[in-house]
Amino acid sequence: MTRRHLRFFNTTGPCDPADHYMLPPQERLQGAQLGRYVRDKLYWVLHAPRQTGKTTFLQTWMREINAGGEAVACYVTLERCQGLDLERAMPAACEAIREGALKAGFPAPGIPVSGAASMLSLSLTEWAVLVSPKPLVVLFDEVDVLAGESMISFLRQLRGGFSTRGIGRFPVSIALVGMRDLKDYITDAKGGVSPNPGSPFNIKEDSAVIGNFSRDSISRLFAQRTLETGQQITSEALDYVYSQSRGQPWIVNNLFKRVTLRILGETSSETVTLSHLLEAREQMVSARETHLDALAYRLEKPEVRTLIEKILVGDADMQMKRSRGFQLCVDLGLVTDDNAPPTVSNPIYREVLAREITAGPQAMIPERGSFRWKTTEGRLDMDQLLREFQNFWREHSEIWERTSDYTEAFPHLLLMAFLQRITNGGGRIDREYAAGRGRLDLCVEYEGSRYILEIKLLRDYQTLERVESQGLLQIRHYRETVAPDSPCYLVIFDRRSPEKKLPWEQRIYWKTVDSIHVLGC
Repeated sequence: MTRRHLRFFNTTGPCDPADHYMLPPQERLQGAQLGRYVRDKLYWVLHAPRQTGKTTFLQTWMREINAGGEAVACYVTLERCQGLDLERAMPAACEAIREGALKAGFPAPGIPVSGAASMLSLSLTEWAVLVSPKPLVVLFDEVDVLAGESMISFLRQLRGGFSTRGIGRFPVSIALVGMRDLKDYITDAKGGVSPNPGSPFNIKEDSAVIGNFSRDSISRLFAQRTLETGQQITSEALDYVYSQSRGQPWIVNNLFKRVTLRILGETSSETVTLSHLLEAREQMVSARETHLDALAYRLEKPEVRTLIEKILVGDADMQMKRSRGFQLCVDLGLVTDDNAPPTVSNPIYREVLAREITAGPQAMIPERGSFRWKTTEGRLDMDQLLREFQNFWREHSEIWERTSDYTEAFPHLLLMAFLQRITNGGGRIDREYAAGRGRLDLCVEYEGSRYILEIKLLRDYQTLERVESQGLLQIRHYRETVAPDSPCYLVIFDRRSPEKKLPWEQRIYWKTVDSIHVLGC
């Protein structure tokens, strides 16, 4: 007797309801009018970060349109066009069209014998003729792989056929799908110059997006496994999944997949608890899977690095939301844009980015056994650890900062690297940072105990008394929110110009104010 096939939580590629637990991606569409696009012969754009459900939606919608029998819909991925110049990209796009048609079981156009500037248009025209008397709907995925002249030519050929679109003439509806809105790709293709209304794709009806899961959606997603296997999940665990992911679909599915397949086992009926999710989170962050690794890779872009540094430090930059780096980070899903101070989209991303940019310093910090950081009972001695850090800062900071890519955030990163070096394997660090906060809050958990740290910078236009007073108020509030009975440490880094900085003998200090330890660095 063969074992009944169990579905699972998917993290690789499009979802299939026969194999995967999933929710209809149409539920999360924002700004789309699906009922009109085919009926009214409209072209539109769908953009969202990677692994949020775009391809799953396209393939689901294609099947729905074709099942209705009133139109022919085909999914076409342009992934093969990545990195190709115009003369190679257009033939590759035509090959992708032909492949998409054959996979869907429809007549496929040939590869036109013409120049690259008309090849795509001719292919789509032939395709519309072949599927006549039904209208043709084309769903182009991975449009963002096109760049420069390839992107401009692709859009111009679509615009050229738009005025004649119709049954047997040209696709009646086209969806262009990628990570970013079309205007951003046009801007990049034109060397950073914003597109004017007539150039080169002014015919889109909508720019729609796919949003994240809600708390209720996450509950309904796991409920499918409960119905299939009887396995339950606690409300506390569901709250944690939402708080850590903010509903990002890949993270949600990854956490559930790790718990159900690796931690508890595929056929387990044991209730999923918060402790299981804590373990799954650490596994996921440490594994550096492709999705998270790709986010870390984005830090190599100077505009991304600059924005993340400002958010990390807590700078209030009135022009931040107008920068290209901000829009890029929003499109990538790295940063939120919800009329609040910009911040990294979710705690998982915050952790991955922090670990990535502290990896270099962490590797150079001495081994844990080279200084005191534990009590005689084996618990974390945070007082002694931070005194060790003060000595380390005095000895190494000025030399190390010269080679850092993050000058403004260097104090934050070095302290986080120091703490990460100690807590690896026995604890974890929760981080809170956002633009405009003027601080970085850390909650270090080790062997069941929690420690609250807040990092503040003392600049030329501030006084030490003012920074300390603000910091004490802020850390008290953070402590009440996170861990009311935990020891607190306010770390103030003197970042004033050399002529205003105190000598090291006065800069390094330690005092206690109303049970809060205040450290100077």
